[in-house]
Amino acid sequence: MVIRFDLEEIDKAAEKLVELFPGARIFAFYGEMGAGKTTFIKAVCRILGVEQFVTSPSFALVNEYPDKSGLRSYYHFDFYRIESLEEVLDMGYEDYFYSGNTCLIEWPERISSLLPDGTVRLSIDVLEDGTRELRKKVEHNTLFP
Repeated sequence: MVIRFDLEEIDKAAEKLVELFPGARIFAFYGEMGAGKTTFIKAVCRILGVEQFVTSPSFALVNEYPDKSGLRSYYHFDFYRIESLEEVLDMGYEDYFYSGNTCLIEWPERISSLLPDGTVRLSIDVLEDGTRELRKKVEHNTLFP
């Protein structure tokens, strides 16, 4: 799965992602600083019906956004600044990850051992022309290289 888009097409790209993974709840976004992870997550939240202003939870670790019906919540995580897994354990990550609500995670490589089975792992890369490429990461079986 590859979705290429520029910033003018970001909502269409977010809509395509939501269509491709209708039952998925945990999305892990990998990418360099400045690749557009937060910007893409903002677009996903718009597509999912979040009306609240979406910001990066860099210092809070997690922000909660209800949809316009108030019946669903979306959790946006940014693990860039964590110094140990203990911080994530102490925040009660299981309450979020296993809540049945959608979780959108930046810097998931910092907590890879805690990501549940079924996590949709996506990379965002900036191409030479400035467009973005969203790609489903291939998961390697550790038993068979």
